[in-house]
Amino acid sequence: MITIADDPVTAPSPATGLLTLGRRIRHLRTARGLTLDQLGAAVGTTASQLSLVENGRREPRISLLQALADALGTTPTDLLAQEPPSRRAALEIELERAQATSLYQALGLPTVRPGKTLPTDALEALVGLQAELARRTDAAIATPEEARRAITALRLWMRERDNYLPEIEDAAAESLRHGGYTSGALTHRAVARMAQHLGFTLLHVADLPHSTRTVTDLANGRIYLPPASIPGGHGLRSLALQAIAHRVLGHVQPRSYADFLRQRVEINYFAAACLLPREAAVAFLGEAKRAKDLAVEDFRDAFGVTHETAAQRMTNLMTSHLDVRLHFLRVGDDGALYKGYENDGVRFPTDPTGAIEGQLVCRQWAARSAFERRDRTTEYYQYTDTPEGTYWCTTQTGSTERGQFSITVGVPFGSAKWFRGRDTTTRNRSTCPDPACCRRPEPGLADRWSAHAWPSAALHAQILAPLPSGTFPGVDDSEVYAFLERHAGSRPSRP
Repeated sequence: MITIADDPVTAPSPATGLLTLGRRIRHLRTARGLTLDQLGAAVGTTASQLSLVENGRREPRISLLQALADALGTTPTDLLAQEPPSRRAALEIELERAQATSLYQALGLPTVRPGKTLPTDALEALVGLQAELARRTDAAIATPEEARRAITALRLWMRERDNYLPEIEDAAAESLRHGGYTSGALTHRAVARMAQHLGFTLLHVADLPHSTRTVTDLANGRIYLPPASIPGGHGLRSLALQAIAHRVLGHVQPRSYADFLRQRVEINYFAAACLLPREAAVAFLGEAKRAKDLAVEDFRDAFGVTHETAAQRMTNLMTSHLDVRLHFLRVGDDGALYKGYENDGVRFPTDPTGAIEGQLVCRQWAARSAFERRDRTTEYYQYTDTPEGTYWCTTQTGSTERGQFSITVGVPFGSAKWFRGRDTTTRNRSTCPDPACCRRPEPGLADRWSAHAWPSAALHAQILAPLPSGTFPGVDDSEVYAFLERHAGSRPSRP
């Protein structure tokens, strides 16, 4: 399994490690028919002290660990293995771990001792109830603020790595090899072969559940896709590649919103790394840089992807392979920042949690100035003087059923020499976050209208709405299961 961040939910704690050690000692002791007194006498300790070790309440000294290993016919390394010795032992450890949490203790319920008289099926039920309690509690407290903090943490983690994940690059390259990719734009046929290598058939259906973009049937080896691309940039190749990515990257059902978010970032990265393969993309960008003619539109057209995908892929490769630091923005026509990445020092607007999503970017930035043009068929170029320095930006506008948007790639002034459009004479000055820059109304207009204006705000629903619950946030499980049942009996047609 490829991951880009540790999941604190699944990371073993020191206490869990001691419990596993204790259960392993108990398992081997009982398998040899030894009592606590007998084993204690063999290793030179008391039964009470040995009981504390077996229950994970005392860490044995190295000398005692060696003596226990000798007496039980094993090695210290085997005793310290992280895997519990049996399913029963794993359940006992999980129950004790769950009952030690503040969540359980706050209920005021008695502690259940997982002794040998407790039936295994009862132990299974208790552990299952604990897991469901934890899941429902997590879902209840996963507020929009918590989600925004998780998004911010992941964005900062990616920035530390210059938005470049070599493990996923390698996985994409291997998948492309199985798909028969050689050069140019990735074909639909190559994507189908990539899926076939994993044992899946791509099927296009008109009745996908409303809450999904794709559905994978693991039992029958099918990946269901819509019959046409999703407005806003989700092409059919990209959708299929994202579904394939879950299998290639070894994803399991997400246990938290942060885990779900990490998986989304990984599958999007994998899809982009397939659509614009590292070796071919770096060669293309390198040649354009040498010619001092870098352009997002050329990169886009060479690989047959959307402008946004090409722009974001440049953030993966430009720093790690071409030594160019840069920033990327997707901004709505109302000025709200929907996506953003930077490692070049530009300052994005943030809320108190550090999140950038939904924040208004400066009116003087190219991301918003581009909307003022009458001719939007070509890229818009602009230099902007900011408190952090001067930046050159290239912006392209587009539209979806939800409104217009702009895609911007920018670099510090010194790196503009590598890009087409560097000779623009358009220049703006931004002093944001100073309110006087673009947020404070003109004094005359404020005096005239402040007492007479009563606007109704257009809220950013995707930012302020309660976080969707479910195994996969926002997905209607009942609709998905009914869809799979409906299609399970049909024979797939050849792609």
